[in-house]
Amino acid sequence: MSNTILTFAEIRGGALRRPSLEAVSEARRQADASSGKVVAVLVGQADDAAAKTLGAHGADKVVCFAGAGFASYSSESYARAVAKVVEMESPSAVFIPYTAMGKDLAPRVAFLTGGGLVSDCSSFTQENGRLVATRAQYSGKMISTFAWTSPLQIATLRPNVFALTAPSDGRTCETASADVDATTRARVREFRAKDSGKKELAEAQVIVSGGRGLKAAEHFKLIEELGEAMGAAIGASRAIVDDGWVSHSFQVGQTGKTVSPTLYIACGISGAIQHLAGMYSSRVIVAINKDPEAPIFKVANYGIVGDLFEVLPPLTAEAKAHFASRG
Repeated sequence: MSNTILTFAEIRGGALRRPSLEAVSEARRQADASSGKVVAVLVGQADDAAAKTLGAHGADKVVCFAGAGFASYSSESYARAVAKVVEMESPSAVFIPYTAMGKDLAPRVAFLTGGGLVSDCSSFTQENGRLVATRAQYSGKMISTFAWTSPLQIATLRPNVFALTAPSDGRTCETASADVDATTRARVREFRAKDSGKKELAEAQVIVSGGRGLKAAEHFKLIEELGEAMGAAIGASRAIVDDGWVSHSFQVGQTGKTVSPTLYIACGISGAIQHLAGMYSSRVIVAINKDPEAPIFKVANYGIVGDLFEVLPPLTAEAKAHFASRG
């Protein structure tokens, strides 16, 4: 095994997803600590612009897989592509974003390569030239440390946790093409993504979420109005999703989406364990709840004890004025 760290770069709609750049950035930091290099894998909609962007954020080499067999995501063919580059480069570690695609891909790559897998990692250190990963468990109440016993260390990285490196267009990055059998037992004929017109929760830097404290489905517009004013993504607690106020795509929590925004505003959310499990790693948490004993205040950086129907309208007005003044 070399000191190379391999990363999988996910593309959606022809553009690199931010978690892919976060994975490359963290790989660069870890590779620099061990005088290693970073190799990124692009599968499917690979182009020169994407390779250049990966290079600017720290990749020394980008290996591209193109062709009709990779046009749409298939766990079988994509896993073979990543495994092929593992065979080519003999990396010590593989970083894969902890996205919907990454959650499906990483275990398959681990199976094909014999590597050990640690999921949903939030930080890395090095001991004796080997990675040590940390991840939260039990809704963030315990931080566990993991070391690999397998030669190949595979990890999925929680989005919005790892800082992006400053892009440098002057970095030298090699681009190479590779091929692998793209035949699969099932063929993806078409991929239709529902366009909700809303920001993607998992990658959002600011999220405004609503809970049962809104009292009725028609009051969820207060959350949407504040979110629109702040340019934020919209989230919801499981309680109101189960009641049918909003679709499951909005749900934040253990049975919904895991998020790590810079700012998370919880409105009328009590702070049930399953909800906290999905947002505890937010950098700044603001809670708005009329119950001063609500569990959400135990994890909040800032809390407003008050009626959200009195708090949200002026807060939305202030947000509109603030962002309007900034042009």
